[in-house]
Amino acid sequence: MRYSADHKAQTREKLLCSSGAIAKRGGFSATGVDGLMKAIGLSGGAFYSHFPSKGELFSAIVERELSQSLERLGESVEAQMSRARLQRCLDIYLSMAHVEHPDSGCALPTLGAEIARAELPVREQAEHWISRLQQAWASALGDEQQAWAILCQCVGALLVARMLATPQIQQQVLEASRQLVTELVAAERD
Repeated sequence: MRYSADHKAQTREKLLCSSGAIAKRGGFSATGVDGLMKAIGLSGGAFYSHFPSKGELFSAIVERELSQSLERLGESVEAQMSRARLQRCLDIYLSMAHVEHPDSGCALPTLGAEIARAELPVREQAEHWISRLQQAWASALGDEQQAWAILCQCVGALLVARMLATPQIQQQVLEASRQLVTELVAAERD
């Protein structure tokens, strides 16, 4: 039975969405093609009609996830992101809900190590999206270095909070980081 191009595109999107969530929850390399396809109700053999390799799927996941992060955290309808909007984004980012639901959150704390080990084109793709996010934040802050520092603080804080077992200590990590980034965002540069 032949499927329409629309059906194939829908299946590819389901695979990307499902695989992204699986990768952020348990790591991309830890799940085989059969497991990724089973999650959307298909056999492993059907995978290759959507992607030539598992590496190509990872590249597509990185593109999709980081572009979505940019939409949520960086680019707004307004020409320039405001400090107030940046602060709201950072408060949501540094929340227990984000710690507890890695599959629906930012890919950087969960997939960063795998991206770092990926082939150069995947790392270049990640660099493109991360740099765009940093530039959006730098525009709001008026300071490129501060934007990098806040970005790294947020990703690191989320990663550390997820590494910890005790919710109270996780909350302490998030609160300390929120306090620090709030002070940085509120500080006007000369």
